[in-house]
Amino acid sequence: MTKKILSILLAICLIFSTGAIAYADEAAEPEISEEEKIEARIDEIMREMTLKEKVAQMILYDVPADAKATQEKYQFGGYLLFANSFEKATPKSIKKKIKGWQSVSKVNMLIAVDEEGGYINRVSKFSQFRNEPFPSPKYLKNNGGIEAVKADSAEKSAFLKKLGINTDLAPVADTPYKASNYIAYRAYSTSAKKNAKFVKAVVTEFNKNSEVCCLKHFPGYGGNGNTHTDIIRDRRKRSTYEKRDLKPFRAGIKAGAPMILVNHDIINAFDKKNPASISKKVHTYLRKELGYKGVIMTDSLTMAAARDFVGNDKKLAVKAVQAGNDMLCTGYGVTAVNAIYKAVKSGKISKKRINASVRRILRMKLKYGIIK
Repeated sequence: MTKKILSILLAICLIFSTGAIAYADEAAEPEISEEEKIEARIDEIMREMTLKEKVAQMILYDVPADAKATQEKYQFGGYLLFANSFEKATPKSIKKKIKGWQSVSKVNMLIAVDEEGGYINRVSKFSQFRNEPFPSPKYLKNNGGIEAVKADSAEKSAFLKKLGINTDLAPVADTPYKASNYIAYRAYSTSAKKNAKFVKAVVTEFNKNSEVCCLKHFPGYGGNGNTHTDIIRDRRKRSTYEKRDLKPFRAGIKAGAPMILVNHDIINAFDKKNPASISKKVHTYLRKELGYKGVIMTDSLTMAAARDFVGNDKKLAVKAVQAGNDMLCTGYGVTAVNAIYKAVKSGKISKKRINASVRRILRMKLKYGIIK
């Protein structure tokens, strides 16, 4: 009898101990972090992409007339919309149009506008979208300061998101010297310190709404002229940039800006031979010295300071990728895709280089809910 009882007790102990070991093993398994989930999802998406689709993912294309058919064929990373897309549209028609583009996208697109406020508004300038256009950064500075900036950014990010526009190419982080400088009418202040606070506030509010924003125009216009029409050379010392122009960009990076747009100025302090947008030295500085890990994009490659400098749209697209840009903002998307694809196939650009950029783009899209 005693032996039977001992056997039963031993069996019970074994059952409990086995369960405890199993529980301990289960508890010991580490939880998968959000970052690990994102990276796994990126791997999954990239396995399904062709090389040409990866290249197309790096293009923010000025929205073409046949936008849905073009997207279905090429799978661009995004479209940039201008005022003419909204002038005769309604909130309902724009949402329907964007939904149609996304429906043919294997990877959801960036749908972007320049809604800076003031002079540069693509959507809110039309009364069917908003009773009043969003005010300029300078107006906000003079009428409420940073608290007004926060309220404006919160409203703007929600306003755009509701329409299906998930990306705003703002804020302007440039610091002009005086009111007569080219970029001054779009800037918050002539003080780098005040601009840093402005940029931080905008980025923070956009991030709260999971809306992509973009710092521009790195590393800062200062008192330079208009690169839409002219090739510009900046002769300032690097110390000037360090002490002044880079302050707002540093603040934006620290606040978590997902994108930075690089300007077309030839900046002697960084690279005497190339515009910043196609300068490997400028991009290396942004990555290594400033520690930026997000998406880097060119200013529009249709602008004279880039296009006239290189003289060939295909070469310009290839140079932009070789310099280190993750995305190219351009009005000739198909030409750019074909030129970059050809450069990869010939060995001028490595597949590793393309994959690195595509990973950054996908990571941003996942973090901001553009890819579900």
